[in-house]
Amino acid sequence: MIERLFKLKESGTDVRTEVLAGVTTFITMAYIIIVNPAILEAAGIPKGPSMVATIISAVFGTLIMGIYANRPFAIAPYMGENAFVAFTVVKILGYSWQTALGAIFIGGVIFTGLTLFRLRSWLAEAIPRSLKYSFAVGIGLFLTFIGLNEAGIVQLGSPGAPVKVGAVTSTPVLVAIATFLLISILMIRKVKASILIGIVAGTILAFILGVTKVPGSIVSLPPSLSPIFLKLDILGALTWGF
Repeated sequence: MIERLFKLKESGTDVRTEVLAGVTTFITMAYIIIVNPAILEAAGIPKGPSMVATIISAVFGTLIMGIYANRPFAIAPYMGENAFVAFTVVKILGYSWQTALGAIFIGGVIFTGLTLFRLRSWLAEAIPRSLKYSFAVGIGLFLTFIGLNEAGIVQLGSPGAPVKVGAVTSTPVLVAIATFLLISILMIRKVKASILIGIVAGTILAFILGVTKVPGSIVSLPPSLSPIFLKLDILGALTWGF
């Protein structure tokens, strides 16, 4: 049934490969569940409800992409726009996060309209190829920087410089380096699921060395969405000057 629904044979794949790829993709993207609410918290958005909204949007977006579009793409909140909203729109320009959400909603409606009227592909083709490549490189560098910062390899807010090298002999940094080296070696040797194996091995090592604490409970009720649900200010976003 799954093979017929997603036409796996026509795509040169099978159920086992897709399940393995899905698990690997989830583990690779799981950091967004933590990082996205942490960034938006700087704009005043409550962290708990923001985390729930992040998960729900990722689930629905990925399901639509897989079931309706039949594309092996996982969808989650964009890790560049959240920083722009928190640190530029809210902190520098002084707008409320509700107004920022209203602007994002308007932007989503515009892009949906471009897609329905088949203008999206024309717009994409109008962007120079070099600029398209720069988008991918920029996002990759941004995610790399987040990883280095979370691992402690680089640190923010040091006096005299925006960043500095962290304590490279500390346990979290050594665990991160060991995990990176393991994944690199497995990929060079063309081992299947090399990223998944490396992430799992690194997580186990982090638990053993005390870098990551064992949670007190595995299952709990999620926070309520009421503090942020439908709180977007569309009229505020439509005012002149935004």
